[in-house]
Amino acid sequence: MAVLPSIEFVEASLPEGGVLALLSGEGGAVDASLPEPLRKAVEKAARVGAFKGKRLGVLDMLAPADLSFDRLLVVGTHAANVMEDEDWLKLGGAIAAKAKGTERLTLWARGADGAAIAPRDLARLAAGIVLRGYEFDLYKSKKKKAGEEEEPKAALTVAIAVGDAAAARAAFAREEAIVSGTILARDLVNEPANVLGPVEFADRIAELSAHGLEIEILDEAKMGELKMAALLGVAQGSPRPARMAIMRWNGGPEGEAPLAFVGKGVVFDTGGISIKPAGSMDEMKGDMGGAAAVVGLMRALAGRKARVNAVGIVGLVENSVDGNAQRPGDIVTAMSGTTIEVLNTDAEGRLVLADALWYCQERFQPKFMIDLATLTGAIIVALGHHHAGLFSNDDTLADRLLAAGKASGEKLWRMPLGPEYDKQIEGKFADIKNIGGGRAAGSVTAAQFLQRFVNDKPWAHLDVAGTAMGSPANEYNQSWGSGFGVRLLDQLVADGYEAG
Repeated sequence: MAVLPSIEFVEASLPEGGVLALLSGEGGAVDASLPEPLRKAVEKAARVGAFKGKRLGVLDMLAPADLSFDRLLVVGTHAANVMEDEDWLKLGGAIAAKAKGTERLTLWARGADGAAIAPRDLARLAAGIVLRGYEFDLYKSKKKKAGEEEEPKAALTVAIAVGDAAAARAAFAREEAIVSGTILARDLVNEPANVLGPVEFADRIAELSAHGLEIEILDEAKMGELKMAALLGVAQGSPRPARMAIMRWNGGPEGEAPLAFVGKGVVFDTGGISIKPAGSMDEMKGDMGGAAAVVGLMRALAGRKARVNAVGIVGLVENSVDGNAQRPGDIVTAMSGTTIEVLNTDAEGRLVLADALWYCQERFQPKFMIDLATLTGAIIVALGHHHAGLFSNDDTLADRLLAAGKASGEKLWRMPLGPEYDKQIEGKFADIKNIGGGRAAGSVTAAQFLQRFVNDKPWAHLDVAGTAMGSPANEYNQSWGSGFGVRLLDQLVADGYEAG
């Protein structure tokens, strides 16, 4: 696996050798307290290179011979709007992109006006550096000459020069936990399905007990006892047995109802007998992006010792094809007792979530439930790859999620629910069917299906099909698996639900 950049906070001083990064305002202006030869060199280079100091623009230059370092990066911060949380992530990512191939970089952490940067903002900038440095290259062979030892790739070390290093370190400790959760989610989505089956996924979750999470794994026999026929029906065409993983973090008041997060974990989706077209089917290794986000979130909450009780539940299956596979026209009985007519075996994620949601609300009686799933291609048609779809039966929860999405940069767009759509999933031979009528409103009817299993608990469904995998790269994410959802839900918890 690629070696991630390391971050250290040091008391403000200019480096001897190496690369120095400065933050610039309008016109390329930098901190006036810097030595005059350095400021003059930047002014001249900005003038010659027509560098305006616009946000995320970078001036890359060799340092003049009379200065003590070798190379200089001047990174613009000027824009009409103030720097928001995600802007600091992007700024860090822009710095990391230009520092690629460098072993050590020092960032002078003062603005163009000489003002110190708040520790919280420095922490996000540092997080952007680490997230941009992520690469999933585990399976790439390293070429070397015969008889030579393979040399490990040198990691980028970033020294951030600040006035109060202790405060910056404390702020980054929290942010580092969220980064770790995001990277874990990216790793899980990027893994090939021949490596990460349901059992292997559950095993990786079990390892999180080392971070203070309580882990429980349900096997097929236990799920059979619980009458989870909807989930188990999806798995029956694969020789790889299903699992359900329950993760608990108890950081809030004892006995307080937990927040609940539920993830679809289809480790590979052939579509079953309603088989998918061959084109891009390889990407269905990412059909567990919702489960990956839940796992990453629980890792983040434990890592930063969040003052909240939370439970994460993921249903882990492979939707494959053999002589025992579920057939179109089969009828299964979910844990809730609801009968479901399976008209399309490629609408399998909602069957997995039906039992996971019911189990969650029945056992844990949470304050709310939020599920995440790469559920429908229809949401990509509606929203593309820049917003996830939000469906909810609770306006307060929906509004808080929308605000968290805006703050974190993992944006949501609220979609409708209603009795008119609910009629589209009424079954002919069973209580409900697992697809609506035709192509219209496919993401909405999928959400209406899930709502049947929440038992009136406050609930939100996030359809992350367009954002959890293959979403557009940005300054702090160059990975196919984005880890979408971890920052969003951590923001939600921090803003509205942690104990004082």
